[in-house]
Amino acid sequence: MLRVAVPNKGSLSEAASAMLSEAGYRQRRDTRELVMVDPDNDIEFFFLRPRDIAVYVGRGTLDVGITGRDLLLDAEVEAEELLPLGFAASTFRFAGPVGDFTKVEELEGKRLATSYDGLLRGYLAERGINAKVVRLDGAVESSVRLGVADAIADVVETGNTLKAAGMEIFGEPILKSEAVLIRRTGQEGAANGTAKEIEVLIRRLQGVLVARQYVLMDYDIRKELVEQAAALTPGLESPTVSPLRDSDWVAVRSMVPKKETNRIMDELYDLGARAILVSSIHACRI
Repeated sequence: MLRVAVPNKGSLSEAASAMLSEAGYRQRRDTRELVMVDPDNDIEFFFLRPRDIAVYVGRGTLDVGITGRDLLLDAEVEAEELLPLGFAASTFRFAGPVGDFTKVEELEGKRLATSYDGLLRGYLAERGINAKVVRLDGAVESSVRLGVADAIADVVETGNTLKAAGMEIFGEPILKSEAVLIRRTGQEGAANGTAKEIEVLIRRLQGVLVARQYVLMDYDIRKELVEQAAALTPGLESPTVSPLRDSDWVAVRSMVPKKETNRIMDELYDLGARAILVSSIHACRI
């Protein structure tokens, strides 16, 4: 049976469970449940703190898990990323008092406060920067005002919290993070017979990602314009073109990126396409 770690709370939790549910796996209805078995898919889900998931997977206690890329790197364990999942995006950056820093090299010899000490130490070591890392569990933006640190490294979303604390972002992003599926480094599941289950899990999650990013577009177009229309809607392999009762026209079906739907519809209409319809994709295998 495949053992999967799922975040039990925080920004990762609800989105991870929703994605697994869309992929056809049973999910808990009561947040107090810590373990849940899905017998139809031969999978056991363990609901754990997001920060602990990389540790359990890295030690081989659980086969795979869903956590943040930042938490995976911060854990410094033998686990690797299998698949980016497209939600819980965040950016990890340096920030300091307004006007004090302009580039990362200026952090040499300084004190840096962060909740991600493992990730930050690795970043600084790669660049040969010697700085003292101060580990805090939260509210790191207050550390400079309180004299604990000279600058901070933290997850930044809008920057409003930093601005309120009299700080500004500087330097390139340390890391762009999102939710990821992970497994123990070099462990392909063959040792405990879960390789096939992991392969199916990845394929199902990839199907959810595609279904979220694409829509199906149907339209009618005159035969002599079908090549120009197909250039606008090439699909993944090639659009489906079917004859209509009126032999001068054909029907076309193709997958198009969801975010470009209205632009493509406008361009098809200008080209001469009519009866342009768009429908959602509930599931797919690519």
